[in-house]
Amino acid sequence: MSSIRLTLKEVLEQRGITRYELSQRTDIKYPIVDKYYKNKVIRYDSTLLLKMCVALDCGIEDLIEVIR
Repeated sequence: MSSIRLTLKEVLEQRGITRYELSQRTDIKYPIVDKYYKNKVIRYDSTLLLKMCVALDCGIEDLIEVIR
């Protein structure tokens, strides 16, 4: 069975950015960023993902991985 995994933790670690800093850059509340970081999100918000992509200068494929 396939699934989706968020890779925000790896992206932030590679760039040396904290969850708090991402929260500040994107205006997304820290607890929400933390859920994405810990891959605890059930329904993905495209607006939030776009804000993260812009703030991190990356594509959506850098934040989401399909596991087969």
